[in-house]
Amino acid sequence: MEPIISIRDLGKTYAGGFTALKNINLDIRPGEIFALLGPNGAGKTTLISIVCGIVNASQGSVTVSGYDIQRDYRRARREIGLVPQEISTDAFESVWSAVKFSRGLFGKGPNSNYLENILRQLSLWEKKSNKIITLSGGMKRRLMIAKALSHEPHVLFLDEPTAGVDVELRQDMWAMVRGLRDSGVTIILTTHYIEEAEEMADRVGVINRGELVVVEEKNVLMQRMGEKELSLTLPEPLQKIPDALADLPLRLNSDGSELIYRFDIKSEDTGIAEFLRCLNAANIDFRDLHTRESSLEEIFVNLVHGEHQKHEGQLSGEMQE
Repeated sequence: MEPIISIRDLGKTYAGGFTALKNINLDIRPGEIFALLGPNGAGKTTLISIVCGIVNASQGSVTVSGYDIQRDYRRARREIGLVPQEISTDAFESVWSAVKFSRGLFGKGPNSNYLENILRQLSLWEKKSNKIITLSGGMKRRLMIAKALSHEPHVLFLDEPTAGVDVELRQDMWAMVRGLRDSGVTIILTTHYIEEAEEMADRVGVINRGELVVVEEKNVLMQRMGEKELSLTLPEPLQKIPDALADLPLRLNSDGSELIYRFDIKSEDTGIAEFLRCLNAANIDFRDLHTRESSLEEIFVNLVHGEHQKHEGQLSGEMQE
C-alpha cells in the first residue's frame, strides 16, 4: 500500500542557526492513527507545519497523496486538515458561517448536508447559529476540528487536540477520532498525554532534538521495549532488601510492604523461578502477587532520557577533543 504521506531527508535550520529537524524519513499509512510524541522543543510542530505548508523546509521532500507540497502545493493542501494547538478563529462569526467559509477557502462548492453531518458528529449542530465567542473552550476546540474537516480532507493533523480539555470531553474526542479513522481519514496526532497515544494510536513515532528516535507499531514497541514487574505483597513490611537477595533486580516500595522484581519480557529466562527459590531459601513469605507491564509513558521517558545521555556524551567527547 502506497503511503499517504511520504517524508524524505527532511531538515529545517532557522536563520539564527538553530536546527529544528534533522534528516527526517517517515511514511504515514492511509487510514491509520499515528501518534507523534516528544518533549517541548523536540520538533513536532515544525514537522507538522512543514507538511501543512506553513513553514518552508531547508532540505528534503514531502508528498501528500502523491502531490509534492512545493510543486503541487494547492492540491497537496486540499488533502490536509489542520487543527492547531492554539484556538484561533473569528469570535463574532457564527459556527455555521465559520465552517462554510473554511470550506470555501479550499475551492469546495457548497454542501450543506456534509457540513451539517460534521457539526452533528461534533455535537455542534444545536450551536450552529451561536457566535463563537459564546462557546465554551471545549466547544471551540470541536469547532476547530469542524473547520479542519470542512473541505473533506483525507489527512487530519491534530496538534495537542485535548490540551486544557476536561476528562469527559477528552473521552468524547477520542471516540470521535476513532470514528474519523473508520471513515477513512488518516490521523496524525501530537500529544503530551501519553495515555492518549496508548489508547488510540496504531503506530508511534518519538522525536527528540529534531530527530526521529523510533517509529514502531504501538503494541510491538511496548512488547519490544517494555519491562514487567512482579510485585509481592508481604505479610510484614521490610526495612531493607535481605542480603541473600541483594544481587537480584529488586526494590522495595515506599513503605516496605511490597517487594518488586523487574524482568525483561523479551528474555527467554525471566529469572522468576530462581527469584522464588531465593525467597523460599530466605524464609520470606508473601500474601499476594501481581504483574505490571511498562506503560507507553515509561518507554517514552526511557527513550528520550537515553537520547539525552547519548547527546551529552557526544558533547563531552567533542569538548575533550
